Amino acid sequence: MKIYNVNDVEKFLDTIKQCKGSVELVSQQGDRLNLKSELTKYLAITKLFKDDTFINEMELIASDPDDVKLLVDYMMMG
Repeated sequence: MKIYNVNDVEKFLDTIKQCKGSVELVSQQGDRLNLKSELTKYLAITKLFKDDTFINEMELIASDPDDVKLLVDYMMMG
């Protein structure tokens, strides 16, 4: 799933923390980075925010269907 215009990183990361299964960020090279891992989460977010004040677009893969709903709710309510 694609997520667009994340400007509240803290709320986004709180949403990821609530997910039951794994949530992976897909890099431009096709690598999958597990956002439930603290180290990976900070490395990925630091790279995404390197030049921007918010994340324009990213692709996520959620392993649990309930987590997909949680992420969609985040996008809608943001």
